[in-house]
Amino acid sequence: MVFKKKEKRVPNGFDSINDFFDYTYKKEDLIWMGQNTNHLQKDKHIEDALITAAKKRDYCKYPPPEGFPELKKLILKDLDLNPNLFDVQITSSATESLYLAISTSLYHVTNTIASDPGYLIINNFCNRFGNHVKEVPIYNEECGYKLTPDLIKENIDMETKLIVLIDPLNPLGTAYTKEEIKEIAEIAKENNIIVLHDITYRDFARDHTLVAKYAPEHTITIYSFSKIFGMAGLRIGAVICSPDLMRPIRASVINDLGTNSLAQEAAIAGLETKDKWVNDIRETCFRNQKIIKEAVDETPGTFLPVYPSDANMMVIDVSGTGLKPVEISEYLLQEKNIFVREGNYTSKLFGERYIRVSYSIPTEEVMEFKKEFKNAILTLQERKKE
Repeated sequence: MVFKKKEKRVPNGFDSINDFFDYTYKKEDLIWMGQNTNHLQKDKHIEDALITAAKKRDYCKYPPPEGFPELKKLILKDLDLNPNLFDVQITSSATESLYLAISTSLYHVTNTIASDPGYLIINNFCNRFGNHVKEVPIYNEECGYKLTPDLIKENIDMETKLIVLIDPLNPLGTAYTKEEIKEIAEIAKENNIIVLHDITYRDFARDHTLVAKYAPEHTITIYSFSKIFGMAGLRIGAVICSPDLMRPIRASVINDLGTNSLAQEAAIAGLETKDKWVNDIRETCFRNQKIIKEAVDETPGTFLPVYPSDANMMVIDVSGTGLKPVEISEYLLQEKNIFVREGNYTSKLFGERYIRVSYSIPTEEVMEFKKEFKNAILTLQERKKE
């Protein structure tokens, strides 16, 4: 079978996806609520580490292939994981981490359990390397908008090899209780299944538990510096798992001459100073999502399926407005300078019901969204009548 990557929709007014992202990247006054990036990170230590590393000109040398040992130790310390039980591979992004983990966990007759909504890039990778992905519908109150242990049990078959657990979940912001995590760990151990635990948004959550704590031999943890550290453009992440699971991953690394040394120095600085700034970012995000809730409560035909969110993004259901999510996202971008995402980016089944907004941005920008959201809905509804 030849794998074909799903083509992304090109927004109106642009010749290609690349042109669209070049526009959003370079437009400095854009209110950036469309990619879950963190625009609140102001820690000078990260910036200073980049400048110092650049001035030393160490970038003319290849760094260690597994990553700087200091960085590996700091990641395990951040997660409170035993270095005798876990190994770390530094990668050029959490996306590369996902690719490596999935490509070495699946083969052509094995199946995956994932959720819809979810981060569809993961499902694409699983389809590439495995046989079938069971995309379990979770957009409902009955399951709490997440892939519950009961849903996992219902969808396991003899060929299931991988459970995809995005926690907190992109796009809904749902997270798991300690009891749910322990139950999922038991399912993995009893059925000899690997849990792919993507914890990219962990630091935004009110509480969080690692599957690796309860199923160390059956968990691959995906770690990102893009979100809470505000380092999306530096492209650095990590894979954390047992030495046995790490061996095939490390053997599959294409870039075996190491990950960007400047990005690693910035990551070290971020981890060393995290306790000094992380709570300020979290508190701003909690405050910002309250403002978004106020905007939604004021807008007929819309509601928040999940509130509060345990991530830095949330879903606004617009299915009661008579408008398509793409109409809303394009209006906000083209006429109000606000970048949000329509649901089809994260769901095959429910994408026509919602938009996704991220709020790890300055509060005054969230206030601007609040001012414009209801007006956007009313304006578009009026235009449909004309």
